[in-house]
Amino acid sequence: MIGLWLQDGKLELRDDLSHPEPGEGEAVVSVRQAGICNTDLELVRGYYPFNGVLGHEFVGVVEQAPPGYEHLAQQRVVGEINAVCGRCEACEAGRRSHCEKRTVLGIVGRHGAFAEVLTLPAENLHIVPDNLPDEAAVFTEPLAAALQIQQQVRLQPEDRVLIVGDGKLGQLIARTLRLAGTYLCVAGRHEAKLAMLADLDIDTVSVADRADAELARILRGFDVAVECTGNPGGFALARRALRPRGTLVLKSTYADDLTLDASSLVVDEITLVGSRCGPFAPALELLNSGKICVEELIADHYPLSAGLAAFEHAKRPGTLKILLQIS
Repeated sequence: MIGLWLQDGKLELRDDLSHPEPGEGEAVVSVRQAGICNTDLELVRGYYPFNGVLGHEFVGVVEQAPPGYEHLAQQRVVGEINAVCGRCEACEAGRRSHCEKRTVLGIVGRHGAFAEVLTLPAENLHIVPDNLPDEAAVFTEPLAAALQIQQQVRLQPEDRVLIVGDGKLGQLIARTLRLAGTYLCVAGRHEAKLAMLADLDIDTVSVADRADAELARILRGFDVAVECTGNPGGFALARRALRPRGTLVLKSTYADDLTLDASSLVVDEITLVGSRCGPFAPALELLNSGKICVEELIADHYPLSAGLAAFEHAKRPGTLKILLQIS
């Protein structure tokens, strides 16, 4: 089969890949569409030593379902990306996404969605509502990750929340937190993307060509700051904007080491929250109900055969979601 294969930091399009064999309890899924995520770009840059088929945001059709999951056969699905053992200490304690033996679709030990076929445990799959198009359903995984913030941080109506980053994930986080009813501000570098948020009545601040001292005056006293740029400058901005005893949520992976002033975190009693995967069912409901619309976040579509060009496009500064048409 055809797929995008990462080997020792080099991405290539291959047409000689073997179809993955499902393990016990796993379904075989024919991929229809997949989205390129910043994590995929970071993996190519060396964030984690992964070799294999990339990709973890997808919508597809179940071609083969295991016993007990026959109702999934020929259904259109999206899938949670952590494949867990169910028996380790973390799983038994309810921390399944931190399973000690987990594989992660297209990230850790499991071939991903940038190929014609993938396998995942059937328990990970969620049926896509009939009236939800593929172009929206493919956003389920990153939207679930955005919703995870509200699973981890209890927001109050009077809270002031800052999102640093107006890119793909920042846009989704802003749309979810907007529904929470708190005051929300997004700091970013791209006027067109900030304008999309302003159209949703979200306050925005452009950080482009602004001195640190000016930004320190404008962005200060926030209760919660969400960092989703994946660069040290974004982290520094989010940290500086917090009041003492504020909460800093990290939604990005970092390819390089991050230097921080640990003493200031202690003195200001800052709560630091790492956040990644989130709940799929509410994400699907928000997409299906139209409460969150994602079509304007799609920058372009590419066939899988042009996957390398799609990655080059996705690398361009300011690019929103690039989708791969697989089948």
